[in-house]
Amino acid sequence: MTATIPGAPVDDVRARSSRRTLIVTDIVDAATGIRSFTLAAPDGAVLPGFVPGSHLIVGAGDCTNAYSLTNDGVAPTSYQISVLRLADGNGGSRWMHDMLSVGDAVEVELPRSAFPPAARATKHLLVAGGIGVTPILSHLRAATRWNRDVQVLYTFRPGCGAHVDEIIALAGREAELFVDQSAFTERLTATLADQPIGTHLYLCGPSGMIDHVVATARGQGWPESRIHLERFGADALDAGEPFTVRLTESGLTVDIPSGTSVLEALEGNGIAVANRCRQGVCGECRIPLSAGTADHRDLYLSDDEKSAGDAFMPCVSRAAAGCTLEVPL
Repeated sequence: MTATIPGAPVDDVRARSSRRTLIVTDIVDAATGIRSFTLAAPDGAVLPGFVPGSHLIVGAGDCTNAYSLTNDGVAPTSYQISVLRLADGNGGSRWMHDMLSVGDAVEVELPRSAFPPAARATKHLLVAGGIGVTPILSHLRAATRWNRDVQVLYTFRPGCGAHVDEIIALAGREAELFVDQSAFTERLTATLADQPIGTHLYLCGPSGMIDHVVATARGQGWPESRIHLERFGADALDAGEPFTVRLTESGLTVDIPSGTSVLEALEGNGIAVANRCRQGVCGECRIPLSAGTADHRDLYLSDDEKSAGDAFMPCVSRAAAGCTLEVPL
């Protein structure tokens, strides 16, 4: 069977208007395996602003990847991202590292908020691991701009700390850097136990680090409403339990094994699905849902759209426990 599932039902004009061609104006090696790129409008015009923690979706060769913006989002004249080169990734980071040069044109989609700060927080406690420092740096810039109380804990492998000088310049004595895991763990426990009422915790990094920080915070009585996180990389999502998807019009039933996305399973059955980022950010692969409850793992659909239960992103989302998903195809 060969079929094609259209992408997200968005207005084509609106979709095109969100795309820009930018020029690479600077490339810097930020740390071992990490390269920072500055992208600006060809005419140098001010770019649309963005909320701290936002992503920029970049056309990276044959791939479309989402990268956290690291600069200030107020009337920016450029967008800045830092990219970790992944040897076993989908190829986008390798293309960014190996193929891009200053002066090259890159197609992007305008920034999308996925990890915003809490406006009413009395203090922002920022915790980063490795390349997870990228959205944390954006949060730090905003906190500094608006004179917010802020503290940073940043752990990384020796030689692999990106943006260290900027973090120290922005946070001063409120920035603590760690290359020893035990020292970080000890300091984290003490820091979480000694925060003023109204502090919000923001963390980004490998899943193992995030799980430990969240467990420690919960153990000390932090409410879920004050814990904000963003995962990244191949370990961003757990493999999930197996389930099935029924295509109600064709009568086909597709098994979705653990560790395989709905998108991959559909493609394996000859069903082409429009897609771009395969990370749950761009919205291109959105497909309708006629029955069943999805475990929404994307960063594209709003809370209201997820609650409506009539669409999901097959690149990352799965079925809720014990459910079979039905799509009208």
